[in-house]
Amino acid sequence: MKRRDFLRLSALGGAAVPLGGCGKRAATQLIRFIPKENLIPGIAVWKPGVCNQCAAGCGLQVRIMEGNAEVVENGQLGIMLMGLAKKLEGSPQHPVNQGKLCVRGQAGLQVTYNPDRIQQPLQRVGARGSAQFAPISWDEALQTLATQLRPLAVAPAAAGLAFLTAPLHGQRGVLIERFLSAFPGAQLVPFELFDDNVLRRANALSFGYDQLPSFDLAHANWVISFGADFLGTWNSPVAQSLGYGAMRQSRSGVRGKFVAVEPRTSQTGANADEWIPAHPGTEGTLALGFAHVILAEHLGNAAAAGTAGARLAGWDQGLPDYTPEAVAWQTGVPPATITRLAREMATTSPALALVGGAPLAHTNGLFTALAVNALNALLGSVGKPGGLYFTPPLPAAFPQPGGSPAAGAAPVVALAQRILAGQSPRLLLLDQVNPVFATPPLWRVRHALEQIPFIASFSNFLDETTSLADLILPDHSSLESWVAEIPESGTAEAVVSLAPPAVLPLHNTRAMPDVLLALAQRLGGRSAAALPWKSFDAMLQADLAPLRSHASSVAATSADDFWKNVTAQGGWWAATPPAPPRLPANPGPPAQPQAPQFDGAATDFPFYFLPYASQQFFDGRFANLPWMQELPDVITTGMWTCWVEINPQTAAKLQIAQGDLLEVASQHGTLRAPAVIVPGLAPDVLAMPVGQGHDQYGRYAQGRGVNPLQILAPQVEPATGSLAWGATRVKLTRVRAGQGELILYSGGPTELSKQRFSR
Repeated sequence: MKRRDFLRLSALGGAAVPLGGCGKRAATQLIRFIPKENLIPGIAVWKPGVCNQCAAGCGLQVRIMEGNAEVVENGQLGIMLMGLAKKLEGSPQHPVNQGKLCVRGQAGLQVTYNPDRIQQPLQRVGARGSAQFAPISWDEALQTLATQLRPLAVAPAAAGLAFLTAPLHGQRGVLIERFLSAFPGAQLVPFELFDDNVLRRANALSFGYDQLPSFDLAHANWVISFGADFLGTWNSPVAQSLGYGAMRQSRSGVRGKFVAVEPRTSQTGANADEWIPAHPGTEGTLALGFAHVILAEHLGNAAAAGTAGARLAGWDQGLPDYTPEAVAWQTGVPPATITRLAREMATTSPALALVGGAPLAHTNGLFTALAVNALNALLGSVGKPGGLYFTPPLPAAFPQPGGSPAAGAAPVVALAQRILAGQSPRLLLLDQVNPVFATPPLWRVRHALEQIPFIASFSNFLDETTSLADLILPDHSSLESWVAEIPESGTAEAVVSLAPPAVLPLHNTRAMPDVLLALAQRLGGRSAAALPWKSFDAMLQADLAPLRSHASSVAATSADDFWKNVTAQGGWWAATPPAPPRLPANPGPPAQPQAPQFDGAATDFPFYFLPYASQQFFDGRFANLPWMQELPDVITTGMWTCWVEINPQTAAKLQIAQGDLLEVASQHGTLRAPAVIVPGLAPDVLAMPVGQGHDQYGRYAQGRGVNPLQILAPQVEPATGSLAWGATRVKLTRVRAGQGELILYSGGPTELSKQRFSR
């Protein structure tokens, strides 16, 4: 993609410059606006930022240089000399990422300069879902939404308002909750496809924290991961990659061992010393098989396991049902391997176990998480160097690490069910979330949302869910906004990541928090009382003020000085001891062993189906970024499309060659995609990356590949309601030989080859 596709630049001077439009846009007169910034030509300025490409809350340094950009001022299109973001890097002083940044963080630049951004408020003019919108002014947009909201602020309109949003981590979420507090019965509906609610629930039961753990990988000598792609897509990958690198290379004469248990080789598994493909859904049983050996041979400290171990039936008796032979029959892992690995981890201290991703995406996910927690307790790795710990809470009345624990499938499923039962909210607000794309069709989320009388979206891209909106009030990008995040894990310090806008807005957009504040003032009454601030940065300054009294990285002699230093540093952090485990006094009844339940009989659907979060697209939210489309997959090297991964032995048995077009079918649908033969895949598993298959979402994502979520069963983990996206079985048919087009990376580091495989 050429740079002019991102920025319309002009080196011409003068008051008015006639320029031809890009694409189909007709020639127009572009006015040269007076610059609002003082920048030195050719000299880069580095500004603080916060990455919001995932929930890790990494700190940024944004490289700003002077340039001409096409912008909108007071509704008028023109050229302005302004600071433009040229590069994103990790902030060296930030405690989470320590100067590093992942590829998704680097691609955050393309959110701001994406040609498919919604550039002004829009109002629907066609049928709902037709994606036909007409531009309107901000005053019209705010008045329209205020008119819809005003009747809902009275008591008889209970449950008239719902707010469907991505998980909330910090003051943006606090503002939304304060806004909703003025509307009786208003529903906050956080949604996340690949949520970690199962692990949070298990940590609350085992260790007293409804929070994801952090890991001291740098000081571990032996690590086992049960499905957690901690170097790629899971939890806080930059912080975890730093710790892993230190574990493997930074200690003279010491190189920690790493074992990966997963049905498909992930980016993390590709770095392991041993890769073990246990049967999907049996990882908890394998963890207890290790624990049985440790307890039977008195290799670990059973007393240290405490309440975490007592959460599981049979723990006090030494887990008699989990002998290596019994576990081998269930998991497919040989008894000798189970015994050997158990002895290794128990005698190589400190040892650490991680669990996340696919093992928790089964109907028995909570049992699996509790089993791995108990194994960690038995190994003595909880709250100790080289083990796991929890990022400490923040002082004062501030949101705590963990964000929205309820974010997941359950809230949006409940909303859809209420709507389909005739209990629809009168107004739905959408914020950076796309459940129409990221949920199984049987949940009927799209059909449910179509029944809502009025929908307003703050999205800055037209995706499958925003296309249903009646009104779009586009948000700034994160580089144009005040951003505040509270990292849930990845550091032993209490952290607030915070940064002001790094660049001026390019388009006629407004930050969603400022829009809510403006609406509150228009509505008056309880809304204005709940949100008395004139701007989001004023709210942030007021909320952060109590942190000044605590010893931290920010030195200040006054409130104004404190605020200035916090924003210049890119946040606030305090070196405090990690939160110690706080085991409940009454652990309750022990969890009974549970086998995973799959949709589809094995006789008719012989393969486990594994849709996985990819480094490029995660749950599909990054498919509109061309850098992510162009990034070769770390295992298959595929790009710009999707594929079905199949084991070589299985492929040979079914006479399937690389690139053959395959049909994958569940009880709920079918899809077609080309075959990629992958050695690091269990023979009875078919895997596909999630993220492609959009029918909306801009030129780089639309009409590309297929969406594997569309054949998933609506199975859930019962304790949390999280989608059990690993619980669907499928069958496979070769449609035609050599008809699937694959784009694979080949040749040198700058050479890309597009290949069509044929037989």
